Amino acid sequence: MRLKRILIIGTIFPVLFSIVLFFGILISGEDDDSSNSYSPVYSGMNLSADVLKHQPMVEKYARENGISEYVNVLLAIIQVESGGTATDVMQSSESLGLPPNSLSTEESIKQGCKYFASLLSSCKAKGMTDINVVIQSYNYGGGYADYVAKNGKKHSFNLAEN
Repeated sequence: MRLKRILIIGTIFPVLFSIVLFFGILISGEDDDSSNSYSPVYSGMNLSADVLKHQPMVEKYARENGISEYVNVLLAIIQVESGGTATDVMQSSESLGLPPNSLSTEESIKQGCKYFASLLSSCKAKGMTDINVVIQSYNYGGGYADYVAKNGKKHSFNLAEN
């Protein structure tokens, strides 16, 4: 009888524990969304306040280039490229053949959005739908998209390394 009781408790306890843990995580996730350190639209992304202050301008130029659905990616690019603190926040002067950090903040965002849109269009024209190809091409240059197009049309660490 005692062994039967231990087996029943041993079976029920993990299930109950899992349910409590699930709801605990769910509730704690809701509390995180109320924090002011991240944009509620892009919750879950670790964007600094320095990056988020550029969000309205990114939205403006993304809209002008028909890429509004990629605002979160563009903000992430700013986070990686400069943390939102450099003048050329998107490090996009190089895409114009200019020396690094040649553009003002607004010029950088305007050019960065335009360049991203052109890379996106180029990748789509080559039959590639992997957004990671566009993101890596932003950093490596458009030649990366050509290389990926000839090598399976999907971004991979090995292709990027090659």
